[in-house]
Amino acid sequence: MNIALILSGGTGSRMGADIPKQYLKVGERRLIEYCLLPFSDSKRIDAIQIVADGEWRDVARECAALAGAGEKLKGFSLPGKNRQQSILNGLEDVRRYAEPQAVVIVHDAARPSVTRELLERSLEALPGHDGVLPVLPMKDTVYYSEKRQRVDRLLKRECIYAGQAPETFRLGAYLEANRALLPERILEINGSTEPAILAGLDIVMIPGEESNYKITTMEDLRRFEREIQNGKPACDMGK
Repeated sequence: MNIALILSGGTGSRMGADIPKQYLKVGERRLIEYCLLPFSDSKRIDAIQIVADGEWRDVARECAALAGAGEKLKGFSLPGKNRQQSILNGLEDVRRYAEPQAVVIVHDAARPSVTRELLERSLEALPGHDGVLPVLPMKDTVYYSEKRQRVDRLLKRECIYAGQAPETFRLGAYLEANRALLPERILEINGSTEPAILAGLDIVMIPGEESNYKITTMEDLRRFEREIQNGKPACDMGK
């Protein structure tokens, strides 16, 4: 069983919008709807669990239906104090209807340009590993500063990668890796794959996609708006 865990509980405070960014409309669709299209379209995705605040669940449910994912939607989970605690809440709910050997695919509702092709490449890379992380190579020279005031050393750019979502894991092992960080350490986690690495799980990397960016700032939103206005069809999201 392959379950998509969609994170839609953030407030989007960095955007300065009146509503959480994942519910903003671009063209005729909300961002979360664009995000859900490839999960709906992929025959390899069996179920969808959404982390969302109570007041937005009706909107999220409507977006799932509009994206054609209504039948796959299993339920909602409560947002946590941070992103990783939200993930853990979702994992606990998923575990109620899925076996430990099931696969969970963690993705952000505010990352609307994920493609079906990336989803399926992630699933194809999983056998023999505990998880899969899409990455992009670092283009710029990377420096390390201990006190954030002066350059202490140069890092090897060819060994540095930027992680993306969706991040794909074996449900049982990943759930235990997150539980091991309770009660406080989980609040220090920034990336979804970090608990898996701390637990010593085997995480393989695959090439990510430049177009699969997360909408965090107004400039990100304007970029996505330009893509839609320039004729990028919504069906491209599900390729």
